[in-house]
Order: sequence, then C-alpha cells, then structure tokens
Amino acid sequence: MEPNWLTWAKRLAALAQNGLTYSDNEYEIDRYEQIRQIAAEMMAAGSHVGTKAFLDLFSREQGYATPKVDVRGAVFRDNKILLVKEKIDNGWTLPGGWADPCQSPSEAVVREIFEESGFEARAVKLAAVYDRSKHPHQPPMPFHLYKMFFLCEITGGQAKESHETTGVEFFAENEIPEPLSISRTLPFQIARMFEHHRNPALPTDFD
Repeated sequence: MEPNWLTWAKRLAALAQNGLTYSDNEYEIDRYEQIRQIAAEMMAAGSHVGTKAFLDLFSREQGYATPKVDVRGAVFRDNKILLVKEKIDNGWTLPGGWADPCQSPSEAVVREIFEESGFEARAVKLAAVYDRSKHPHQPPMPFHLYKMFFLCEITGGQAKESHETTGVEFFAENEIPEPLSISRTLPFQIARMFEHHRNPALPTDFD
C-alpha cells in the first residue's frame, strides 16, 4: 500500500489537472495552479526529487486525469514462465510496459512481449487487473496506475534481448530468480499467473 500522503498528492494533482482543463475563469485557473503547486511540493517532500521536476511532469498531462495502464504478459512453455531482465535495474519481470494509444490492451501486451523478449504471442486470458497503489511496488509512482496481466501463448519468434532487456529466460515456479524488478512485477503476481496457468477457469483477479 502506498502512503496516505502520496495518495493525497495524486488526488490533488488530478483535481488540478481537471480544473485547468475545464476552467476558463482566471481566478479559478490561479487556484488550480496553486493546488498543483501544493501537490508537487508534497511529492518533493516525500522523495529525493525537486518540486520543479514534478511541476514539469504535471504540466505535460493534458485533458481529464485518468489512471495510466501497464500491461504484463505471462507466457508459459513446458510449465515454465517467461521472464526478462530489465537493463534499467537488473531485475527480472514479466515482459510488459505502458499501453499505447490506439492499441487494445491485448495488442499492447503482445507488442511488449515481442519487443522485450523476441517471442511472438497471442493473449488468451485477462488473468488480473491490479491497482498498483494497493500493492507493495517500489518505488512509488506520481500517477495512478492499473496493471493488467494476461496469460499468453507463444506463436513464433525466438529469445532475443532488446535495448531494454539483458536476459530472456523461462523459469519453473520454484526457480524464480532474484532480484525481481518490483516496480513492475511482484512475487505474488508471478505465483498467481502460475495458478491461472494451472487452472484456466479461475476468474479474473481484480484490485
């Protein structure tokens, strides 16, 4: 669970973004800019990043504030799960990343699997939708985020590292490597993917 101060700061930032999107009164605009400033100061106080960096980040967000979407693919071969090693933190994770505009979630996860691992795949089941803030991912994120996990089947390709990854391997459930990239994938999430793989009739996890 993320700390309360971070949740409050995110809510203030979203409130400011929505207000600045729809307000045309100069006094209201000034108030919403002050709210955004407070949100940035709160996040700066709870991190090692300056207020200006958060203000710059918030100012790039346009339109009504909505959660961002991260997709992850659980790809199995011989009852082993595919993990990739992230270059940025040397941690292992399920392949995945941000969903792009004009792509469905399943299209996004198939793209991410190919880009990060070299394998072509197709999504066969939405196994879980998790609210990142309700789980112990680190470090915290300045935006609200939903994580969508898909069971996927290999349709082609071969293991190939990318500019984002330095390892592409399959692991048995009792062989999950360390460290994991816990910003992206948690141990219990990998365990749940094995459970969904063993029992495809399980309902989709959520929250």
